[in-house]
Amino acid sequence: MARGTSTSRLVYLAVFAALLALTVVTVLVSYVDLGLGNVVVALLIASVKASLVALFFMHLKGESRLMWGFALIPIVFLSLIIFGTLVDTMLR
Repeated sequence: MARGTSTSRLVYLAVFAALLALTVVTVLVSYVDLGLGNVVVALLIASVKASLVALFFMHLKGESRLMWGFALIPIVFLSLIIFGTLVDTMLR
């Protein structure tokens, strides 16, 4: 359960604005040819956006360490899969 953290509307609006700005940045970066770097940059931006959503809209910011552990396990596995895919792509 959350520890009674209250978040104001201003914080939600700021997070929403950040998500919109990061979406615009993702679209703009897609027009720049970075080779394999496009995938890396897009995944980094998507990770930041997912973190913002999880922290504020899913209220993970005030949860216990046990809940954070359960939330981070899929992220670690997904990171390993993405890293393995990128390494495999670079070595071909």
